[in-house]
Amino acid sequence: GTMEWALSLMLNNPSTLEKAKAEIDRIIGKERLLDESDVANLPYLRCIISETLRMFPAGPLLIPHESSEECVVGGYRVPGGTMLIVNLWAIQNDSKNWEDPRKFKPERFEGLEGTRDGYKLMPFGSGRRGCPGEGLAMRMVGFALGSIIQCFDWSRISEEMVDLAEGPGLTLPKAQHLVANCRARPGIMSLLSQI
Repeated sequence: GTMEWALSLMLNNPSTLEKAKAEIDRIIGKERLLDESDVANLPYLRCIISETLRMFPAGPLLIPHESSEECVVGGYRVPGGTMLIVNLWAIQNDSKNWEDPRKFKPERFEGLEGTRDGYKLMPFGSGRRGCPGEGLAMRMVGFALGSIIQCFDWSRISEEMVDLAEGPGLTLPKAQHLVANCRARPGIMSLLSQI
């Protein structure tokens, strides 16, 4: 799902896709395919992934928790034993936390080097209850997304923007699956034939 959202956002923002492609070409080159270990050296690609997860978190509602004792959250008194459900999507798309929250701007994460931005960005939850698969997910999405950017030229199927409507479900799917044009980038077939 995150890959589909990321590619949809980049197709609607072609300069972002070109910037990611240029970063991969500059750092990886055209003589070899991207490797999973290369993702750490592609900061703009990581910015794209962070921005995608901010706008469209794979789990928009965090796993429910129960307050062990009375506390105050956001100025509201929460009695002990209350079931708490955190609306992560609302936090990550709140104009109090983010300038132009519904605008795709990966550059907002430049310089953070993969770190969280306080509690404004936490697509995998936070603290000891955070998702243990976060590191693997970030590496695999980076590797897969980087690979399809390196290997293919992508474009929308028409002049119309890709529909970014959200569908129903716990994992925030797209309402309409992404349909896009792709063709192998020049020279990539010789690299793929060496595998």
